[in-house]
Amino acid sequence: MATLNPISSLLLLLLLLLSSAVPTLASGFATALDPSLMGLDLGKEKLSHFRFYWHDVMSGPHPSSVTVVPPPSNASATFFGLVNMIDNPLTLRPDPGSKLVGRAQGLYSSASQEEVGLLMIMNFAFVAGKYNGSGITVLGRNPVFQKVREMPVISGCGLFRFARGYARATTHTFARKTGDAVVEYNVYVLHY
Repeated sequence: MATLNPISSLLLLLLLLLSSAVPTLASGFATALDPSLMGLDLGKEKLSHFRFYWHDVMSGPHPSSVTVVPPPSNASATFFGLVNMIDNPLTLRPDPGSKLVGRAQGLYSSASQEEVGLLMIMNFAFVAGKYNGSGITVLGRNPVFQKVREMPVISGCGLFRFARGYARATTHTFARKTGDAVVEYNVYVLHY
């Protein structure tokens, strides 16, 4: 039986150790990481419930929702093609003067030709309490004339890293003349 001299054995051992630290060709763009090396504490997962009111103000001198792409002139009754950019206040109560807990920043667009169905792309950026500076991202379909709508929470930042869950929206008030709306959101989030 052939034996390796000590130098060959050392080189072979070194080669094996180095090759195990390098990603394989099949997964050369990704490696497994230890979350603690990134300062992440992925301990016990928590379920949190948030309730607030979303104020979509299109009227007045300081609207929080502005049309950036109007619907085409031949648009349907659903305003298909409309895109609005938002920086909507999130408050504890339906009254716009109640305590501000965050802002909904993003956009919504009319994405249905059959009903008023919006594509919602927004971050709930919190500004109050222990969640100040943290946020939740919602991306989903909002058929606005249904009593309760459900949209997925797809991610988060700050205290909501790796978040997932869902948001339930219920219209509190809607002014047909101005387009202003107050919507109650109940958001359920799993996070670490």
